[in-house]
Amino acid sequence: MTVAVDHASLPERYGEWRTAVGGVLAKSRGGRAPEDPVGALTTTTEDGVPIAPLYTALDERPEAPLPGAYPFRRGGDGLRDVRQGWKVAERFELPGDAGDVMGALESGASALWLVGADPTPALAGVYLDLAPLLITAGGHAADAARAVYAALDSAGESEQFSATSVRINLGAAPLTSGAIGRPDIELAEAVDLARAAADRPEDVRALVADGNDLHNAGATAAQELGLAAAAGLEYVRSLAAAGLTVAESLAQVGVRLAATDDQFLATAKVRAWRIVWARIAGHLGHPAEGDAPVHVVTSLAATTQRDPWVNMLRATVAAFGAGVGGADYITTLPFDAAIAGGVAGYSAAFSRRIARNTQLLLLEESHIGRVLDPAAGSWHVEALTDDLARAAWRVLQDVETAGGFATATADGVVRDLLTDASAKRDAAVARRRTKITGVNEFPNLAEAPVAPAEAQNGAVIRSYAAPFESLRTRSDLFLQQHGVRPRVRMITIGTVAAHNGRSTFLANLLASGGIEVVADAAEQAAGTARIDGSRGEAIAVLAGSDGGYADEGVADVEAARAAGADRVLLAGAPGTLPDGTVDGYLHMKIDAVAELGDLLTRLGA
Repeated sequence: MTVAVDHASLPERYGEWRTAVGGVLAKSRGGRAPEDPVGALTTTTEDGVPIAPLYTALDERPEAPLPGAYPFRRGGDGLRDVRQGWKVAERFELPGDAGDVMGALESGASALWLVGADPTPALAGVYLDLAPLLITAGGHAADAARAVYAALDSAGESEQFSATSVRINLGAAPLTSGAIGRPDIELAEAVDLARAAADRPEDVRALVADGNDLHNAGATAAQELGLAAAAGLEYVRSLAAAGLTVAESLAQVGVRLAATDDQFLATAKVRAWRIVWARIAGHLGHPAEGDAPVHVVTSLAATTQRDPWVNMLRATVAAFGAGVGGADYITTLPFDAAIAGGVAGYSAAFSRRIARNTQLLLLEESHIGRVLDPAAGSWHVEALTDDLARAAWRVLQDVETAGGFATATADGVVRDLLTDASAKRDAAVARRRTKITGVNEFPNLAEAPVAPAEAQNGAVIRSYAAPFESLRTRSDLFLQQHGVRPRVRMITIGTVAAHNGRSTFLANLLASGGIEVVADAAEQAAGTARIDGSRGEAIAVLAGSDGGYADEGVADVEAARAAGADRVLLAGAPGTLPDGTVDGYLHMKIDAVAELGDLLTRLGA
């Protein structure tokens, strides 16, 4: 059904809406509406890409070419079998997971991502013309390639084998691996690998521009796309210099991206990548070769150790966003991928099955794959795609100005980008502007302690949740030593209705650092130092309304100190009580990681 839009009246109606928004905002701003109501509600991504509160037909963009047509914004294959949708690429760590491969294929996996030096054991019984193959072998990429070729040659002896149906990426990623310190083959060896792959009768790509690794090392969405494009461009130049044609060189590169639970960003990221890479191919004179297969992986950096069950929801949203964006392959990581050894009491088979079935539900029950580019025409998604592509292109230009990806890596340019992005993200998480459910928002103090995985805080993985999870680890150790968690005393002022907002905020904030709130009258009377086994400094926090603070705040602070509290804090804005009355304020704008860390130290944790 076509809906007619009265474009002539749009500016007037939009103006009316802006005025109405200003009126609503004025109620919370002392009666004064902001000069730009829409700007006041506009947020930005980590890359500064604006997200407006409302998109209308005034934001409409020209319709993009159909899927399969340059610049491949809407997908590289206009004839993709919509009954199958994207490929469910399950990840296997070799040699340990080799025995699980056939079971996964029989249970719904439609592509294999094999991580390890020797894929031979995992390939037994696999029809390589039916299941696309993605390899990550690091410094053993050449050995892995020989094993794959041997399997292909053996399969080729059968008359039923279809070489033209084979899709393989050998996964050599010397540039992006070098940027994050991951072992890999040298660029010259990767060039030789690509030249051999180009001579194969099957569709074998040797190289991957691994944006997923860059994402896990801290890159923003635009940095991930721009740096991956810069790496891919350098691969193409190196291959062309070694004698391959530009078209052959482009055909040797695939890309791997990450998807978080930011649904629209995940969708726009895949579409923006296709625009950027297609534009590169166009500049190189081969626009038709600008469709590199896109493998999307749910973000390991955004996967939490705490309350890991929430990761199932994160992975579902991420896979949905990537699928809607047109990813060719999607890997959903197990919900407990961030925990060494997984969640106690649950098998790896359970975690793997949940990860696989997440995609199968999207494909076979929700039928997400049956429409190519369903986000097309969305004013928000189209604007976000364009803005993200432009931001990524600027990153690419900066790297090119610095001499290309390899030179920018050697000179520290890439490292500085990732470090700066990580620091800004850590600050947003620490101040709880970025919400992580189960970690810095709605934490569950009753969950069993988790053994921290060192890899999450290393050079390769910059975990979003790591700053808060390190606080929770301190609390876990305290619990093991004393039988209870670090505790503070909460003094509520007024009725439940009066203090509920701040007391709830306070309990949630402190729990995110592993600190328990004691509100029971008998326990309060005993004092924190008598019940938690800490070094003896009792800490009390007041929670109430501004009116309650004005009426009773000073008296309650004095009473808390008389009862043995060595430190008294207040849930509210600085200046609520006269200077020197309390020792500090807990409010929404604090650096929660720093404040909670200080509290843990004072409590002996």
